[in-house]
Amino acid sequence: EAQLVESGGGLVQAGGSLRLSCAASGFTFVDYAIGWFRQAPGNPIEGISCITRSDGSTHYADSVKDRVNILRDDAKNVVHLQMNSLKPEDTAVYYCAIKDRVDGQGGIHCSWFPEDFDSWGQGTQVTVSS
Repeated sequence: EAQLVESGGGLVQAGGSLRLSCAASGFTFVDYAIGWFRQAPGNPIEGISCITRSDGSTHYADSVKDRVNILRDDAKNVVHLQMNSLKPEDTAVYYCAIKDRVDGQGGIHCSWFPEDFDSWGQGTQVTVSS
């Protein structure tokens, strides 16, 4: 089973930037997708970005589009989430998760549904002050 560890969270002022990292280990999957999710207190978990291993396709939620960039470092099995122009409403615990099961489309594609992902990290807190 894959193990995921997030890092890079912290306290930042509005307008600032953070780079979150998701280090993956303990798996030998040839194909997978890694997604970033976040959950603010009292809110449901929200998928914000995802990247596939097979073709490197990237996906962004409207809430973060144009402010976030997801990057994959295959040599280190790390996926980064570069977040810019942060807003107080970005305050949340951020999780990365890996999807390694073939889906109904015959491959492993990104998804916004948490239940589609198989292993999760412990989360990293991001707090944006106004």
